[in-house]
Amino acid sequence: MSNYVNFVKNFPLLSAAIQFAILAPLGEIIAFYIRGKKGFPFSLIVLIEKMISWSILAVAIKYAFVGFSAFPQALVDHGLLPELFRSGVANAFAKSTFTNVLFGPLLVFLHRYFDNLIEKRKNWDNIKGALWTLVWFWIPAHTVTFSLPVHFQMGLAALWSVVLGIILGYFQIRNKRS
Repeated sequence: MSNYVNFVKNFPLLSAAIQFAILAPLGEIIAFYIRGKKGFPFSLIVLIEKMISWSILAVAIKYAFVGFSAFPQALVDHGLLPELFRSGVANAFAKSTFTNVLFGPLLVFLHRYFDNLIEKRKNWDNIKGALWTLVWFWIPAHTVTFSLPVHFQMGLAALWSVVLGIILGYFQIRNKRS
């Protein structure tokens, strides 16, 4: 564990990129298999392109996490948020809410844009559903994320993408049965 923590502390952008490059596509792969599909969801080239796009997104996420972590504190200091949001779970909730409301939509659109480039398509279907994940999944998930020490936050954020893939894969099966 100490090697992981040292790596994350010494190379925050590189470690974020690597964690997302591995875990985010894994979420897509697991969702593919949950839906009962056979084979592999994409070619090796597409997998590499997805890993590169997630690495780029991870750097943006890291910057957003750092920037938005200071946001609630600044608002409390200026009397724009109650003192309750200075620390603890309320602070983590405020960080998560501001990150997902102000940065989340940009990330959703960038992710879809990169996927469209990689898969050579123009698929903006279900973008509304992707935006809703910011409310029902990402705000609660990142409240937990922001409750952890900073060196564990990006790893958990990347892991949450696997969890979301599992949830979405399950819902797609469930909706097909209904």
